[in-house]
Amino acid sequence: MKSNDKYFNKAFEFILLMGIISLFSDMTHEGARSILGDYLNLTGASAATIGFVSGLGELCGYSLRLLSGFIADKTKKYWPLVILGYVLQVLSIPALALVSENGWIIACGLVIFERIGKAVKKPAKNTLVSFAASEVGTGKGFAFLEFLDQLGAFLGPVILFITASIKGSENQFTTYRICFAVLGIPALITIGLVLFAKFKYPNPESFEKVIEESPRFHVKKAFVFYMAAICLFAFGFVDFTLITLHAARLKVFPSSALSLLYAAAMAVDAFAALFFGWLFDKMGIKSLVISTVVSNFFSCFIFLSVNPIIMSIGIILWGIGMGAQESIMKAAVSKIVPHSMRSTGFGIFETGFGVAWFLGSWLLGVLYDIDPVRLVMISVVAQLMSIVFYILCIRQQKMEG
Repeated sequence: MKSNDKYFNKAFEFILLMGIISLFSDMTHEGARSILGDYLNLTGASAATIGFVSGLGELCGYSLRLLSGFIADKTKKYWPLVILGYVLQVLSIPALALVSENGWIIACGLVIFERIGKAVKKPAKNTLVSFAASEVGTGKGFAFLEFLDQLGAFLGPVILFITASIKGSENQFTTYRICFAVLGIPALITIGLVLFAKFKYPNPESFEKVIEESPRFHVKKAFVFYMAAICLFAFGFVDFTLITLHAARLKVFPSSALSLLYAAAMAVDAFAALFFGWLFDKMGIKSLVISTVVSNFFSCFIFLSVNPIIMSIGIILWGIGMGAQESIMKAAVSKIVPHSMRSTGFGIFETGFGVAWFLGSWLLGVLYDIDPVRLVMISVVAQLMSIVFYILCIRQQKMEG
């Protein structure tokens, strides 16, 4: 019994360390994300361009996971991919401080490059975490990781708000460049912690003790329904860069407070992840139906009102939807895919999500330029359809036993 407790504690310690790494990583790139929409606009990018770049970044960040996941499973070199990915991802952010005015092409390139770094490390990282999460509870393990992840996503924008208040200048573009430079500090901390984690836990795969029946997994009809639901959710879920652009254009909130809006969304995201991760271990995919119902109409509150309180409610609902999806999606994949093919499974699954996010972000950006009401209609309908496919998935799972 003591041996089992010790094994449980070691697995939890590993998840904690990976969560702290995610905290500093998210402090870096999610802090940047809180001001990115307005920053790209100041460099000369239109709303359609911002929507396209945001979507293309997510497309690269998800579709390339198919390749990096395959490489991770073939080579079993999880740590090198994790380290390389983190280095590429976090160092792209302080590089934005070097972009000159009207340098929107370079800025957009760095945004995409940051997402590529995420693609390189994500399947391998999720696989390593899944090994340890099998010891502490799959839903709870990924939810705890997401909680620390989003705690960093909360702290990053707060740090930028404080930075802008203290070091800000009359030129908003200069203020943003200072903010990106400050984010170089958590970026370097992230890299140091990843190297330490590799040294302390060289073989995290030893946490999961399983007997493999087959290295292959079969695509069942329930899985297809589940993929359809997740892709519809991604298609209709507005990227936060478009939300910050909208808030900046309406001037409902001061420019210096835009980072705090994202911080609030990330705080909600963190606690939603904990709750829905726990709920997933109890209810499975039904928890996704509940979270989607709760968050579905966030776009109505944000894009159909100029009241700051109503818009804030919409941002809270956005955070609930994102937190639930981020934690439960990963937990579900680790339940579906066999141990030996898990990185590939994460890559395949998230590629579909990324393609849908890209297409949705691009379309919603175009619709926003035409009429925000049309954006809201597409967002709401897509998420309502995702609920239908979640229900179909649940029913099919019962039929398949």
